Amino acid sequence: MRRIRYNSPLTQVVIMSIVCFLCPGMFNALNAMGGAGQIDRDASNNANTGLYCTFIVFGVLGGAIVNLLGVRWTIFVSGLTYSLYSASFIYLNHTGSGAFTIATGPILGIGAGILWSAQGMIMMSYPVESHKGRYIAIFWVIFNLGGVIGGIVPFAANYHQSDNKTAVPLSDAGYIVFVALEALGAASALFLAPPSRVIRDDGSHVVLIHYTSVRLEAMEILRLFRNRWMLLLVPMSVVSNFFYTYQYGPYNGSLFTVRTRGLNSMLYWASQMAAAYAVSFLHDCRSLSRRRRGIYSLALLTVLANVMWGCTLVIQTKYTHGPLASGQSTDYPDGLIDFTESRRAAGPMILYCFMGVVDALWQSFAYWIIGTMTNDSQMLARYAGFYKGVQSLGATVAWQLDAQSVPLIAQLITNWVLLNLAIPFMLYVATNIKDTSEEIETLSTNEWQTKYYANIDDILI
Repeated sequence: MRRIRYNSPLTQVVIMSIVCFLCPGMFNALNAMGGAGQIDRDASNNANTGLYCTFIVFGVLGGAIVNLLGVRWTIFVSGLTYSLYSASFIYLNHTGSGAFTIATGPILGIGAGILWSAQGMIMMSYPVESHKGRYIAIFWVIFNLGGVIGGIVPFAANYHQSDNKTAVPLSDAGYIVFVALEALGAASALFLAPPSRVIRDDGSHVVLIHYTSVRLEAMEILRLFRNRWMLLLVPMSVVSNFFYTYQYGPYNGSLFTVRTRGLNSMLYWASQMAAAYAVSFLHDCRSLSRRRRGIYSLALLTVLANVMWGCTLVIQTKYTHGPLASGQSTDYPDGLIDFTESRRAAGPMILYCFMGVVDALWQSFAYWIIGTMTNDSQMLARYAGFYKGVQSLGATVAWQLDAQSVPLIAQLITNWVLLNLAIPFMLYVATNIKDTSEEIETLSTNEWQTKYYANIDDILI
């Protein structure tokens, strides 16, 4: 039996997965309920808009921050911002004022940008090329377990409602559980090993470059905006979180009772776990070239995503709004859906699970294709940060569409159109994947300074 090493890539990816399971995983579970458990979605929509505004900046800068400061303490502090966000809803429950919640959004955006840059670097650079799909799946399964467990909280806390058709906010007890779990996730980051000490099973080190500085990182960030392949993946990045707003609020938050929204959240993330695990076999299939793997994965994603949005359109034509702060219920036929109403609930609930499958396929493809570009940890930290930063730009727009009460049908069509606009760019990148990523040679400090600083004028042109 192989001995499990603390400094192995697998152990480190699992630790990072646990951090994300307890921090962003709980955040996802909370938001997947629609309105973060609130009836009126205004506070959460505006908080998430602020969140993604700062995420745009700190997503791009996150890779540089991680490269300069390391992973342990940056992720620990970043994780605590998730607890702050969840705690703000307890204040909202008691005061009715969304100011504190909205203020925590930008703070969480800073922490999330840094955390996800570190996560992308660890997940994509630590494994050998033939195992990247497997490691992405391992991360996605553990991470989404957070969403599954997080969904249990609102489901259990609201299970015995006296009137299941009445829309009520998540209780203080439910929010306290989220705060505690997210704080535990932040503390888990302290168990991560420095990247320089992580060694693969073949004896190779995951860190190829042993020198960086503020100036070098600034130059590398500028290079990202001239990187042909990252620019081609901008549409993919924009779409990758855009659809969450519609799925969480106008769909799950508008159609279902609060306890069913919690159950849906559990099933949504469980579906993601299964889909991410299944597609990993395609991404690591050695009998196919990486180019073919990319094309087949994208083809599968394209078909399923379009089927999903087509089915969603059928349901969307039946209603125009969810529960309102004024007390008015949804105009969906016969009101809010409860899971006990099997005839009414089966189709919409299965479709929500299907949405989770498509999301997992999209995210897995995105990380896998970015991971094919290089094996260098510092470059992948920057790539991951760029991806998350652009992703946040799309999410900012999406949350404001809902905050400004854009008709739900218009939000759906926008999602559908953007998805199909991104596909051709993703296909072009997939058809140009190489079977082996280019490695960046290990250079001494002076060699790195000479190589990069000599080209500063070219970078800034």
